[in-house]
Amino acid sequence: MIHFQKGDKAVYPAQGVAEIDGIEEKEISGKIHRFYCLRILDTDMRILVPVDKADQVGLRGVVQRNQIPEVYNILREKEVHIDKQTWNRRYRGFMEKIKTGSLFEVAEVFRDLYRLKNQKTLSFGERRMLDTARTLIIKELSVAKGTTESRVEREIERLFSA
Repeated sequence: MIHFQKGDKAVYPAQGVAEIDGIEEKEISGKIHRFYCLRILDTDMRILVPVDKADQVGLRGVVQRNQIPEVYNILREKEVHIDKQTWNRRYRGFMEKIKTGSLFEVAEVFRDLYRLKNQKTLSFGERRMLDTARTLIIKELSVAKGTTESRVEREIERLFSA
């Protein structure tokens, strides 16, 4: 089980990178429960996550520097097999991947939708999902690398134009 301290960065599935603002105790039904107080960096949304359920909800640390090349390899992959299913079925599959909270799964969604966009017009939902995946990747990679979001964005653009 992973433990976070105040000030740590963590990733909350489908919301992105958050900062642990503190750990609070609350009494619920006569029992004391501990909660991580998260502040999502991108939206400033606040979320309470029970400390003992953090693994269950998918709260995890930011991707390690040594895992970043793997993310870039996923994005670089040109042989993408897009299912010829209806857009809403494809959308559900992509949404499941985003909800896992795995940066690798989110990278697959971003790559697939980015490549698909060059073949056909994306539905409104797919365009929104492409933006969501892009934001999640850029935010987490910039935190992991200790660099600006615009620099990560340029690196990703280069991957797709290569």
